[in-house]
Amino acid sequence: MDINSSPIANASAPGATASSTPQTQQVLSSDFETFLKMLTAQARFQDPLEPIDSSQYAAQLAQFSMVEQQVLSNDLLTSLASQIGSGNMAELASWIGMEARTTAPVLFDGSPIVIHPNPAAASDEVYLVVRDSTGEEVQRLQLPVSAEPVEWAGVSSDGSAFPVGTYSFDIESHANGDVILSEPTETYGRIVETRRQDDGGTVLILEGGSAILASDVDGLREPPV
Repeated sequence: MDINSSPIANASAPGATASSTPQTQQVLSSDFETFLKMLTAQARFQDPLEPIDSSQYAAQLAQFSMVEQQVLSNDLLTSLASQIGSGNMAELASWIGMEARTTAPVLFDGSPIVIHPNPAAASDEVYLVVRDSTGEEVQRLQLPVSAEPVEWAGVSSDGSAFPVGTYSFDIESHANGDVILSEPTETYGRIVETRRQDDGGTVLILEGGSAILASDVDGLREPPV
């Protein structure tokens, strides 16, 4: 009689694992009773001329014990991951209202946005490329070849203001007329919410709706007065 074909061997499957420790213990207790009944029936109906080796019983008991420990360990790890995720979200909740330095799209509400360029060292020309929420380029401005912060006023070439919305910014580095580097540049966006992900992680929601991981934040500051 093969123990692997019993319901006990499937106790570690996702559908058989209980969602809480008390339920898991109840399932294991029920499975253990079933396991003992199977062993009893196996011994009762064995061939007297070819009795089952006692080592097979020991192996089956050991197998059940291993499955039991695996189920309990998985349940414990799930509980720990949930606690860690909740604690992390509670800690990051103190970031709400702060401004995070990130390359994610940020909200333009009519006030200038400070850009932190990082052009390639070999560049002889640098451009700020502004994109709207759809990713379409809406403005291109030449900047000094420098890593000094600059302000984007949100004003078009005809003097009209860009509409309120989220914008992203790229720094395009040129050398001898060729683009040698194009990458997102950092700005500051205000954090308005923290959210729990399905995998237990936590994301930050910026004003305007952009979602970023806490690990992607390169700086944090109080909002300007």
